[in-house]
Amino acid sequence: MPVSSANSRVIYDALKDAGVSIISALPETWLVHLVSMADDDPEVTLVRLNKEEEGVGISAGAHLAGKKSAMLMQNHGLLTSINGIVSLAQLYRIPLLMLISYRGEMGERDPWQTEGGLVTERVLDALGIMYRKMSDPSLVARDIRQAQTLAESSLRPVALLLTRELMWEE
Repeated sequence: MPVSSANSRVIYDALKDAGVSIISALPETWLVHLVSMADDDPEVTLVRLNKEEEGVGISAGAHLAGKKSAMLMQNHGLLTSINGIVSLAQLYRIPLLMLISYRGEMGERDPWQTEGGLVTERVLDALGIMYRKMSDPSLVARDIRQAQTLAESSLRPVALLLTRELMWEE
């Protein structure tokens, strides 16, 4: 599989180092190793979702219980989660750490992914969600730690976009 298992491990270890103990996810090609690592880790609770918006509720519950969580999703999943993000997380000041596979940018081979890639950053901007593209494995731990800190201090959603350079092995 061309998804980088080594960089997925870097991301997963950084999530754990940031104190994340609950991860919600839907199956997605670029996230396959991350989901598998969470599933195999007895210290982490993996919540498998039917639709991405459910992850907003999982993260809200985790926050209210004093736990740190992360939502793993594709950028199309972000688009389907907007109602929950706006009407729950933003309205009630719930920190969300969202790791989003940034499909549809340069090098995308799947035509069904391209439309989401065209609007992802504009949607995040329109919602006032701070985000950072992650492409350098050596900066992943810093990026995740900073995003988690910002989500908690601002009590708002924060997004990390997992780029092709980070997630793909060619």
